[in-house]
Amino acid sequence: MDCSSLFRLDGRIALVTGGSRGIGRMIAEGFLAQGATVYIAARKAAACAATAEELGPNCIPLPVDVATVEGCRALAAALAERETRLDILVNNAGAAWGVAFEEFPEQGWDKVMDLNVKSPFFLTQALHPLLTAAGVDRPAKVINISSIDGQRLNPWETYSYHASKAALIYLTKRMAARLVRDRINVTSIAPGAFASEMNRAARDHGDAVAQAIPAGRIGEPEDMAAAAIYLASRAGDYVVGETITVDGGLVHAALGTSIDG
Repeated sequence: MDCSSLFRLDGRIALVTGGSRGIGRMIAEGFLAQGATVYIAARKAAACAATAEELGPNCIPLPVDVATVEGCRALAAALAERETRLDILVNNAGAAWGVAFEEFPEQGWDKVMDLNVKSPFFLTQALHPLLTAAGVDRPAKVINISSIDGQRLNPWETYSYHASKAALIYLTKRMAARLVRDRINVTSIAPGAFASEMNRAARDHGDAVAQAIPAGRIGEPEDMAAAAIYLASRAGDYVVGETITVDGGLVHAALGTSIDG
């Protein structure tokens, strides 16, 4: 058994949405280190271009907003102009909204559900021809970035975020059951506390957040990159429909407890 190349991504074409910062950037950087060509999509063109320049010539910016079905189709069309296949799609772009129950607005519901659930489905649908073209000798990969907030409660009133991430975990299973026949493996990663614009508590108060984590620290970029590389590479070719939790044990520590008191 030769395991020397199990985690390599040489020659593979990847697309990471929300790839200009946070978890998306961590994954993009990991893919690049393993030999992939990585397209990163983001809503802000300047940030997308700046990140691509920082990560090197094999990182290519595609500044498209995937918050709508039209945006998803536009991103798929832009990629199709450059590539004849797509080996790896990471549906990472997401949003959160936290407001008290009595005041939670429809806008906060629709924005989060559209970007966190609707967009991964319709972007994968729009990219289906390119993903199918890649799944010849080895399966293509779709990796949805969910959250431990789809598996347990957090202390904040993020109603649509909780609902969206739980929905994405089960959407992953449903999509996996259908797309595996096209040699496309769909999986999910549920991150815990990683420093990002969305998780400002981990970003700005990492030591305090780490006190509740059994591993004693927040996640590092290598932790997220490693999980994504595993699923994207030959090492993960036999994993279908599953969610890998990357949280230092936080979900298991919270089992059987009531966050609201």
